[in-house]
Amino acid sequence: MSEAPLPLPHRAWRATRVIVHVFHGVALTSAVFPFLAPPRRDAIKRRWSRKLLHLLRVEARLHGAIDAHGGNVLLVANHVSWLDIFVLNAHRPARFVAKSELAGWPLAGRLIRGAGTIFIDRERRHDTRRVNHHAAQALAAGDVVAVFPEGTTTDGATLLRFHASLLQPIVEAQGHVVPVAIRYRSMDGAHSTVPAYVGDESFATSFWRVCGARRLVVEIHAAAPLTAHGANRRDLARAAEEAIRTALALPGAATAPGRSGDPAA
Repeated sequence: MSEAPLPLPHRAWRATRVIVHVFHGVALTSAVFPFLAPPRRDAIKRRWSRKLLHLLRVEARLHGAIDAHGGNVLLVANHVSWLDIFVLNAHRPARFVAKSELAGWPLAGRLIRGAGTIFIDRERRHDTRRVNHHAAQALAAGDVVAVFPEGTTTDGATLLRFHASLLQPIVEAQGHVVPVAIRYRSMDGAHSTVPAYVGDESFATSFWRVCGARRLVVEIHAAAPLTAHGANRRDLARAAEEAIRTALALPGAATAPGRSGDPAA
């Protein structure tokens, strides 16, 4: 049986604290980040993301070594929620590949732009080539880039086929892929769909539901790194998908409905 959500006053207070924290993040990325070296920016992103999870009462449990390599690493993860971005940043700060529409969001757009997000215009057929080139350059320079190769979100109970094109940058940079499985649970250990951001649901609705959760647990399973040197993107995508599927104890490929307008696909 799922826990009853927080009473309205407690939920509203939590949402208010989170929104204030987001404004603080916008100020940091806009006014401070341009003057900081990448290691310092990453340290701030990690600390800020951990504070966000704390405010939302999300307990993160890491299994495996997500930081086995210093740089030139592509994090490849399954995608359940907008929370995934901050869960990953709390453990391994990265530059995410996201749809260009997010850049225009009034508050969140400024936050993710300042954090170094690489935007892709899905309306332009050949924009993937530009984005891959940009990501490959960032990786070769020692950055960590994160992608969600399913291209959409699910409720976490299944895993969709990975789009191999999103792994092309790490092949060009000849770095490493770290497959990361993300799973949300309630405090009693049961699978939780509270953070899931799927279908036609608005971000505001999803955010309000997460703010009402008394407590959540997110399990992060980092599989062994895969070398991209001499590999091709299809084999890498297949290996990463299988590693995540195994970590989540899921059967063969499924075709569950998801959200094509996800925050960072």
